[in-house]
Parts: sequence; C-alpha cells; structure tokens
Amino acid sequence: MGGGSAELLSRIAAGDGHGENSSYFDGWKAYDINPFDLHRNPDGVIQMGLAENQLSLDLIEEWSINHPEASICTAQGASQFRRIANFQDYHGLPEFREAMAKFMGQVRGGKVTFDPDRVVMSGGATGAQDTLAFCLADPGDAYLVPTPYYPAFDRDCCWRSGIKLLPIECHSSNNFALTREALVAAYDGARSQGIRVKGILVTNPSNPLGTIMGRGTLAMLAEFATEHRVHLICDEIYAGSVFAKPDFVSIAEVVERDVPGCDRDLIHIAYSLSKDFGLPGFRVGIIYSYNDAVVACARKMSSFGLVSSQTQYFLARMLSDREFMARFLAESARRLAARHERFTSGLRDVGISCLPGNAGLFSWMDLRSMLRDKTPEAELELWRVIIHKVKLNVSPGTSFHCGEPGWFRVCHANMDDETMEVALDRIRSFVQQEHKAKAKRWAARGPLRLSLPRRGGATASHLALSSPLALMSPQSPMVHAS
Repeated sequence: MGGGSAELLSRIAAGDGHGENSSYFDGWKAYDINPFDLHRNPDGVIQMGLAENQLSLDLIEEWSINHPEASICTAQGASQFRRIANFQDYHGLPEFREAMAKFMGQVRGGKVTFDPDRVVMSGGATGAQDTLAFCLADPGDAYLVPTPYYPAFDRDCCWRSGIKLLPIECHSSNNFALTREALVAAYDGARSQGIRVKGILVTNPSNPLGTIMGRGTLAMLAEFATEHRVHLICDEIYAGSVFAKPDFVSIAEVVERDVPGCDRDLIHIAYSLSKDFGLPGFRVGIIYSYNDAVVACARKMSSFGLVSSQTQYFLARMLSDREFMARFLAESARRLAARHERFTSGLRDVGISCLPGNAGLFSWMDLRSMLRDKTPEAELELWRVIIHKVKLNVSPGTSFHCGEPGWFRVCHANMDDETMEVALDRIRSFVQQEHKAKAKRWAARGPLRLSLPRRGGATASHLALSSPLALMSPQSPMVHAS
C-alpha cells in the first residue's frame, strides 16, 4: 500500500497496533514458510508456539458421532433446523447459556454457581477481552498486567480500545508470583505519570507460566480493586486444563467466600472453549460479569461477534451431558499430565529445566545458561538459532514482556506423540552440539539471522527458505492479505 493510500484509512487501520511486529508472530511466519509434516516435510519447522489442546479431540469426536441429534444438519436433529437457523437475539439460546453456566461451575469443582443471565457470548476470548476493554476503559486509560503475559493481550485489549497495558514486574526468584508490593509499585508508578488505572488483568491459570494463582493472591487482588476502585479482569480460559495439585481456584469462589466486602461490580471473568476443549474454530468466548451495566453493554456489543446458533445448539447438548463432561475433564487432565511429564523429563535429560507448572498446554523453559549475554538481544539471537537451525517455533520471553532474558514458552499439547519425540530429539542434538563447541562458536560467529521476509516485501533469503511443501498453516492466527 502506498503512502497516499494509507491516508484513506483510519489511524487504527493504518497503524501497527495489531501487534504483529513481534518475535511472537515472527515465529509463526517461520512456521508458515516451512511447516513440519512427519511424512511430507520431516525437516520443516515444528509448531511449538501454538497453545492448542489436540490431545483429547477424539473424545469429542466420539460423543458427536454418538449424538447426531446435537446437530441440526442430521436426520436426527433436523426437526430443530428452522428454530435454530432463524434469527437469534443477543442473549443467545437459553439452553446454551444455561449449559455454559452449569459447566463453568463443574469445571470449578462445584464450589461456585454461575448465573446464566450473566453469561455473554463473544467471538472467542479475543472478542471477550476486546469487549471488556470497550466497556471498562477509555483511550489512554491503563490496565496493570503481571509479567510475563500473553503477547496478544496487546492486540486484544489495546488495538481498538486505545488503552495501555502497564507491567507489574514479577521475577523468577519467587517463580514469578505476583506480590502486593509489585502491584502497588506499578499502580503508584502509573499514577505518578498521570495515567488513570482502570483495571488489573490477570490470567489464571497463567499463560505462559503454566501455574495457578493462589487463593491468598486472588483475595489480595479483589481487596486492592475494591480499595482503589479499579476493575479486576480474570482470564480463566485454562481453568479446565489443570492437571495436578494444587487445585484451581476461581475469582468467583474468592469473592463469594473469602472477600465478603469485595465490590462485585468490579469483578469480571473471561472464558472460552478454545483451550480446555481444543475448539478454537468454534469461536466461543464468554464474558461473565457481576456488573449489570457491563453485562448489558457487552450483550449489545455481542452483535458484532455472536456465536453461531448451530454451534450454540451443539454445545448446549454436549455441555449438558454432565457424565460425559466429568469423564472428559478427568481424561483430558490425565493426558495433559502425561504429556507434560514426558516433555519436561525429556528436557531434564539434557539439563534443561522448566518452571514447575500444573496447568495449561505449555511449559516455561529456562535457557538462561545458553545465552551469550544476559540481554534481550542475546535471547533473540538464541531464538533465531532455535528456529533457523533446530527448526522449532518456540516463543521468546521478551515477546511475553518478561524482564529476565532466557525464558521461552514451549507448547507441547498441539501435536501427536511422534512429533513431540522429533522435537525432543532436535533439542537433544542441539544441546549436545552446544556443549561440545559452545565457547568456540559464540566467539567465532556473528549473530545468526532468521531467513524471513522483511516487513513490507520479499527477499532472496525468503525465497531460499521457501519450498514446494511450504503450505500455509490452517492454524495460524496471522492475517494473510493478498
């Protein structure tokens, strides 16, 4: 697009606020150019930057086959076709909201009850965060977010709303746990710069750490939000992906049981079925707010991203099958635990440790000892080697706003066992080579550059890296405009 053409667009559309200019998304581009396939392209880049759960999709497939009446496009479900295919209001199907509310309680161990009338739909968790930002803050206002945090929050919360995300600095010395001291420092720092803080955004379980937030920390956050009149937004999209003790604690349980004086008008939950169920293509995001005005506004906004009524109908029936849901959650947790143990033990065998985690679809991998220097530049240099030479798309900690260079998020639930073993073999070979010639190689060579197209146009290195097998990834979140 020429400079003159850019003037035809809005400032938001013409700008780069979407956040694609990040190493997090650059890794996706490397995968898109040369995607791994066990049989057709075994030397390709293995996708370990995708937080997706493909370990238990067979259970959902089996349920779907055994319940054809759950689809309006089968002979068994066709009697509901006209009712479901017809126009639906912003509230969504009553049976879907009822089933979702009960399922959210089931995921949280039955310790809290959710009101179906407070369930608001959106186009995935991305749409949920975008809608909440629209409802809660004005351009120039800020959320405080503990580091490290999900890179796409910069897009989800900021791109259209114009708000800022300000870090609450957390450190490896206490396993990146959030403290009140760090929260107060971030809040006071924002206020001293004249920035109005409108909310605190946390992910629980954490992406990228794979850890859960303790009851005491959540109570502290609820008390702080009430005291300072700021919103508390809890992204709980991995609530059903906890595979080991301690158990998950929802902010919903905390405000009901532990902080009776909490102002519930300030408490909001984002959820989706993308992670726990591995159904990101269904685009089912949920906003659950205790604030009536937020529920009303978010429901109006849902007209821009309402979940398909056919999808609602199918999920209402599946989520209402409590016996199946209990079996699915238990088996999914078992498989996630097994995959997590196999992958992290494989890393331990070659001297690589990970932050102890019990949730999520990934591990927070510690490669600080492999850095040339303890700098963000050295981290990105190592990351380029991992993508270009080892051919693994892992995500560098700098893209998660981590203040300590050398941490990487590595996803391991989005692949079959064979692919995971190939990934471990590649890591094992790389570490062994590094141990043999580390000092000599780092001294002799200059920085390795990833062969990617420069932003704005193709290069010879881009063409050299491409291959006839470099098909576009069907799972990529990147926008591929012609």
